[in-house]
Amino acid sequence: MSDFLEIFTHGRRLQGAVKELSVDELESVAQKLDNIIAKRKEREIELQKREQEKQAKIDAIREQMEAAGLGLDDLQGLEGLKKGKASGQKRPVKYILKDDQGKEHPWTGIGRMPKVYSHALAEGKQLSDFKI
Repeated sequence: MSDFLEIFTHGRRLQGAVKELSVDELESVAQKLDNIIAKRKEREIELQKREQEKQAKIDAIREQMEAAGLGLDDLQGLEGLKKGKASGQKRPVKYILKDDQGKEHPWTGIGRMPKVYSHALAEGKQLSDFKI
């Protein structure tokens, strides 16, 4: 595609590339290019309009904050109030089982039960025996 752009944006190379086209074909290409340009301009105008609307909303919010006596520092303090699970935090371990070799097997009690716990329960032990 870069070869196309190189030819398309260089006057003499473009002239050499289209020398075999008839005038009707050149006019057709020019019309298609005009349509592309018009659509691109419409899209840019729409983007500018959206950006102006966004900026107007930001300005309105900024004015409301100033009227309420609030600043950005006040909003940054609200980060701790976010709902949902904080990423990266592990669940606390509720059960620990020591096997015959003395190796500890921690389990949060959530999700599929590890095999060592299943085997211990099958031998008659209670899950509460491993509770921390």
